[in-house]
Amino acid sequence: MKKRFLPLLVFASIVCISFTGGDDEKVYLKTITKIKQEGFNNSKAMSTLFQLTDVIGPRMTGSTGMKKAEAWAKQQLEDWGLQNVQIERWGTFGKGWETQHCYVAMTAPYYQQLIAVPKAWTPSSNGTIKADAIVVNIETVADMAQYDGKLEGKIVVKATNQLAMPNFSADAKRLSDEDLCHLEEDPHVAKGVDEKSVPATNRTVRASRQAIDSFLYSQKAAAVLSCVRRSTMGTVFTSNGASRAWDAKPVLPELEMGIEHLNRIERLLKDKKKVSLELNVQNTFLMNDSTEYNVIAEIPGTDLADEVVMLGAHMDSWHGSTGTTDNGTGTVICMEAVRILKAIGVKPRRTIRIALWSGEEQGLLGSNGYVKKHIGDRKTMKLKPEHGKIAAYYNLDNGAGKIRGIYAQGNDAVVPIFRAWLAPFKDLAANTVTNRNTGSTDHIPFDAIGVPGFQFIQDPLEYGSRTHHTNMDSYDRVNENDLMQASIIMASMVYHTAMRDEMLPRKPLPKKQEEKK
Repeated sequence: MKKRFLPLLVFASIVCISFTGGDDEKVYLKTITKIKQEGFNNSKAMSTLFQLTDVIGPRMTGSTGMKKAEAWAKQQLEDWGLQNVQIERWGTFGKGWETQHCYVAMTAPYYQQLIAVPKAWTPSSNGTIKADAIVVNIETVADMAQYDGKLEGKIVVKATNQLAMPNFSADAKRLSDEDLCHLEEDPHVAKGVDEKSVPATNRTVRASRQAIDSFLYSQKAAAVLSCVRRSTMGTVFTSNGASRAWDAKPVLPELEMGIEHLNRIERLLKDKKKVSLELNVQNTFLMNDSTEYNVIAEIPGTDLADEVVMLGAHMDSWHGSTGTTDNGTGTVICMEAVRILKAIGVKPRRTIRIALWSGEEQGLLGSNGYVKKHIGDRKTMKLKPEHGKIAAYYNLDNGAGKIRGIYAQGNDAVVPIFRAWLAPFKDLAANTVTNRNTGSTDHIPFDAIGVPGFQFIQDPLEYGSRTHHTNMDSYDRVNENDLMQASIIMASMVYHTAMRDEMLPRKPLPKKQEEKK
């Protein structure tokens, strides 16, 4: 008898509180049907993704790949019939950088080729370096003294201080009903889903990274091998190893590797075995032009054409792979959304404007530049006329997973509106609306200056475990159904915002930022 009720009890434990949408909010079901039919039956998402990732490749801001991507995106949007397509300057960036060749191997006590990726903005090796390895364990500036005079001509291996333990959790994850229920709760009462604080020891290492790099350079070491803590089982997380500034201090060639390869070298050296390595890295600094750009295009509006609904994603990536889930998928979903709307012949009341940003990976530079140029100055809160004309900005930048809902960014007034607009997509598992904030991507410059800016909730899949900033961020990690679903929902949200009688409600205008003394 009790067993018969067990499923009901389990189900009840994960049921969310029921919220109704805006009863008076108009939902264009016939247009949604057209969007679905075009998005599922005539999708161009995967072929567009192939061109951006496999054909063009990595897209570091300031690199040749990024310039190619901008020209390609402009041409593609024009071919689909969008208007006012332009590659628009947002500012200057510093030195561009790209890598052309990378090889590293252990040659003694036996030969073993190693998996490695150059750190961005580090120099070439100027030919093949053959040298013995030495392990250094520097966590603070004070640790440097013990290595003074011992590193010249050596390939420095930074100690990982970590074991490569078995992983008993799946790499890929879909958000469960329970996850989404917690997400809908106010963060002040919900069980924590916020980002974990960074351990103090890591902050100490990061704070002294420049000092460590300068020390290794001054000691005339030949090169450096290092590791990000999550780099295991052939997945290498990539990052920058030096500044892109014109006057950046010189550093050594540095490669990032997996824990298993570095730990093997360290174990051998601790056992007094000689470890010899060879490496050859060819990187190029691009210094002719530091101007950087965003790609902008529009579907013109009708009776409210001077008002704008924006959607966007950053098109730049890191260099370890082809930048597919970060953020080729977000770029393609936005492109596919406007393609769908053009293909079904919508006549939006407001102008729909797509923006494909650069410089996101270095600090939301492209979107910040756009906001400052067109909307206003966040520091002084001196606003331009366009500030009052942007109905909303929708962003996508959390991997390749399907959309599960949207973050309302603390804007209570839009919650019932979004619930109404997402209700038809319950069968696509995309009807969660949370009033929580989410950060670290290109909706933030809009939200920070008082323009409604939103990021979607997505299934994480392998984003945090295998693809985000890694050498495995490739086309193969994308699920076509997820890409089609996200494109359809993006198109619908943008369309409904463009057709609404009034612009979306806004939060109170932020105050100007106080200058730091």
